[in-house]
Amino acid sequence: MAQPFIVQRKEVMQKAGIALAGFGLCLLFSSTIHAQHAARTIEVHAHRFAFEPSEIRVTVGETVRLRLISDDVPHSLLVKQLNIDLTTTKSNPGEVVFKADTPGDYVGRCGRFCGSGHGHMVFTVHVSQK
Repeated sequence: MAQPFIVQRKEVMQKAGIALAGFGLCLLFSSTIHAQHAARTIEVHAHRFAFEPSEIRVTVGETVRLRLISDDVPHSLLVKQLNIDLTTTKSNPGEVVFKADTPGDYVGRCGRFCGSGHGHMVFTVHVSQK
């Protein structure tokens, strides 16, 4: 009588092992996929009256995390064609994730008045094919 219970338990243990192995493979592949598509972070510093760097280069389809840091007074960065609209203060950086679909040069500006040289704060995103 004990024999059927042992056989059933062995089958259950085998199925559990297969399920656990499948789960492990799913975790492995999902972390690999995630790592391949992780966003590249680019830091841009804003100060009177410039962005540093004032130009960045990305490729079509690349996921980019843009981090704007103010070194002095409140600033913003607007690049309308890429839906970038960031505001930053000295104590509070701004961040946005974007992906460009079309190659070209996209010009942005500081959108928050920061003094007499405000109009000279220009930023360019160069988007190229892969």
